Order: sequence, then structure tokens, then C-alpha cells
Amino acid sequence: MEKVFTRPNSLKDMPMHYCPGCTHGIVHRLVAEVIDEMDMFDRAIAVASVGCSVFAYEYFYCDAYQASHGRAPAVATGIKRVLPDRLVFTYQGDGDLASIGTGEVVHAAARGEKFTAIYINNAIYGMTGGQMAPTSLMGQVTITTPYGRDRENNGFPVRMSEMLALLDGSAYVTRVSVHSPASVGKAKKAIRKAFEVQMAGLGFSIVEVLSSCPTNWGLPPLKALKWLEENMIPYYPLGELKIAAEVV
Repeated sequence: MEKVFTRPNSLKDMPMHYCPGCTHGIVHRLVAEVIDEMDMFDRAIAVASVGCSVFAYEYFYCDAYQASHGRAPAVATGIKRVLPDRLVFTYQGDGDLASIGTGEVVHAAARGEKFTAIYINNAIYGMTGGQMAPTSLMGQVTITTPYGRDRENNGFPVRMSEMLALLDGSAYVTRVSVHSPASVGKAKKAIRKAFEVQMAGLGFSIVEVLSSCPTNWGLPPLKALKWLEENMIPYYPLGELKIAAEVV
């Protein structure tokens, strides 16, 4: 019998530590599929963040570094400058990239560093137990906002992609989701485009992926995907926010 759907060569055959229903595993697979299809198996280098994806380096068959909290863009900058022919990507959550690592990613984008950030936005701090993140929505209940996020005490959610798209060094900025089969297909295309932009030397690229967190949202997996669709996408609209002229 012919196999028509197999594990990507760039993804290890091992159990992942993520909670049931978490969509990190989907994004891992998409990244690995694109690495395979671009024939970058021997040239990919991952930089893992601190957060739920802290063990991302365990799952990819490629060289990988573990960066300090928020510092993945700095590590990726050093790698790419020394090894410009490599496919270098960071894998970061919103608590990492949009909080402690904001300065790192903003200045990497401003400098036009030629690596790709895979940015997982699930609107909450996952690994540490469900605190409000910079991306938590208005009114969203977390363990640190038991009555919901409000503007007076907590300010507004941060739209990182919109901010990074304004910087001249950004070549490709897009926001996708993985809440449905169709959206997963679009996410894969975006990751490939971002990697192609990087390898063409056009500048900084980032793919923001709206992701679910059933455990900390207190929802079963299917209802979590529905909550993402109905609540996150209206505030974080999907689509390409920046495409450098050279990319078109």
C-alpha cells in the first residue's frame, strides 16, 4: 500500500509535551514540511524560545539553539550573520516575543536582519499557568485578570505584526491561523514564503500564527478553536501586512 501522508523528515518521531488540543504541534509539522520541500534539511537552524515551546529544539531534525527568555532574535542575528547561507528561524510565543523580547524583535526588524520569526499568538501565558499576556484580549479572563482585561488597569492588546510592518527592515509580515484545515494550508504557504524571502536576502520576515490554548482558556479543544475564530481573528485580522517590493 502506498503511503500518501507521512511524517516530514525534518520532524522527529516522538511524543510532544504539549497539552491535548494545543496547536503548537500543527505549526511544528508545517515548518518541518516546508524545510523538506525547500530541500533545506541540512541547512536549517532553529532558535527556541522560553515558554510552552521551550523544547521545540527536541522535535526538529536540525541544528538548534536555546535562547534566554526573549533573546531568540539576538541569537538568530548572530547565527545568520556568521552563516548567511543557512535557513535560520526563531520559534517564539507571545509571552516571549511580545513581552520580554519586544525590544529584541523590533530592532532585529529595524535592522532588516535576514532570519524568520515564527510567532505563536495564543493570547495568554501558557507554560506559567495562564496569566494575562500582552496579546490577551479586552475582557479576557486569565488568572491575573479574573474580572477580564480592562483598559484602565491593563491597557490594550499589542498587535505586534502591525507594529513590525511599519519598519523599513521588514520584508515580509503576515498573520495566519490554524483553527481549520483551510487556514492550516494558508499558514504553510505563508511559512514557505517567509523562508523564501529570507533565503533571497530581502530582509526580516515574520509569520504570526493565531493558536489555541485549551488548557489555560478552560475550553475543550474544538470549542477553543471556535473561540479563536470568533474572538481573536476580529482583533487580529488575518492576511499579509507587509510585502517588500522585491517580493512581489
